[in-house]
Amino acid sequence: MIERYSLPEMVAVWSSTHKTDAWLRVELLVCEGWGREGVIPQDALEKIRQARYSMQRMQEIEQETHHDVISFLRSIQEQLGPEGRFIHLGLTSSDVLDTGLATQIKEAGVLLTEALAGLRQVVGQVALQHKYTLMAGRTHGIHAEPITFGLKMALWFDELRRHQQRLAAALEQVTVGKISGAVGTHATIPPQIEEFVCAQMGLGVAAVSSQIVQRDRHAHFMTTLALLASSLEKMAQEIRHLQRTELSEAFEPFGAGQQGSSAMPHKRNPELCERICGLARVLRGFAVTAMENVALWHERDISHSSTERIILPDACTLLHYMLHIFTRVMRGLQVDDERMLANLNMTGGLVFSQRILLALIEKGVGRQEAYKLVQRNAKEVWRMASAGAVQGPALLEALSNDEEVAQYLSREELQELTSTDYYVKYIDTAFQRVEL
Repeated sequence: MIERYSLPEMVAVWSSTHKTDAWLRVELLVCEGWGREGVIPQDALEKIRQARYSMQRMQEIEQETHHDVISFLRSIQEQLGPEGRFIHLGLTSSDVLDTGLATQIKEAGVLLTEALAGLRQVVGQVALQHKYTLMAGRTHGIHAEPITFGLKMALWFDELRRHQQRLAAALEQVTVGKISGAVGTHATIPPQIEEFVCAQMGLGVAAVSSQIVQRDRHAHFMTTLALLASSLEKMAQEIRHLQRTELSEAFEPFGAGQQGSSAMPHKRNPELCERICGLARVLRGFAVTAMENVALWHERDISHSSTERIILPDACTLLHYMLHIFTRVMRGLQVDDERMLANLNMTGGLVFSQRILLALIEKGVGRQEAYKLVQRNAKEVWRMASAGAVQGPALLEALSNDEEVAQYLSREELQELTSTDYYVKYIDTAFQRVEL
């Protein structure tokens, strides 16, 4: 599955090298901040600016120390010599880890934001293309009243806009740094250095922190990703339903050489949409872990650290992948508008039952009486439809031959009540509201 992922930018954001590069940037900026305060001499700063870490040496030291940040620092200090004493001055590990992590999340957020915008644009194009493509609306999986496929897509388009807003808000909350020392008091490093470092890294400043940036921020971000994944699942599941043999209304793309089953050559399975539905379950699980990371002991424990090394990179990568795959699905979506219309008509006009009910009420018939008049005819038409015996506007014929109904509605009136034009008269309003 993942080997088909052709967008390596997200993988690069979460690579070990990129993470450690972010740590180094934090450390060097802190030194610049101390230089601004007159604590680190300028000649020492000149050498510190050339500081580099050695990944190989870090791994060797970590075998002894079992501490990644200490190993990182020692690999730098060994190369620097005497000036190495200024590296990590006044800091605790989480100053570096959390601030560096915020930069990775910010970069990942840019990629997610771009991918989400691309998907929304494609969905909008499909909505406009099928603005007036009639199909059966379904509630409980049962035919309800006519809608258009474009309206269904406009609904998705609007939902994706809400996700754009949620993602932007979550990124604003989570992309903050902290350079406040071992328990957040700034006793060993003044607030102005924190402000300088975060500004240089393009991050906000955590107004107050303990040893860490508080994990409600990360939980907000993770639940936002999980919620977006859930919407992608909803959309993918709808395509899966529409692709079922009995419906055959919409199909995800299927390549010329693609094969759907090892046993049955005729199979054309919605495997991309099924993949999206499965991965959404994984992302929701990550969100639970992120929420459990909020409650840590006192000013900090380390129970969140191990989980975040998994859930943050994997959640961002999986969601980016899901957006990429679903954009591909929507761009290549095959819509059978003739089959949609045939399915709409397959029940002989039952989808017009509410409009006829309302017309009877307008004629002075009590609601319950009108309901029963329509329902008893609808039941017979439904029986005929289930037996495959429906031909043409069966409900219209049944109601026209019902003497009680005929007292209130003529055949001509009934015929007008079964026009689909009635159901699309406000489609433009919906599209204007979602700015399509």
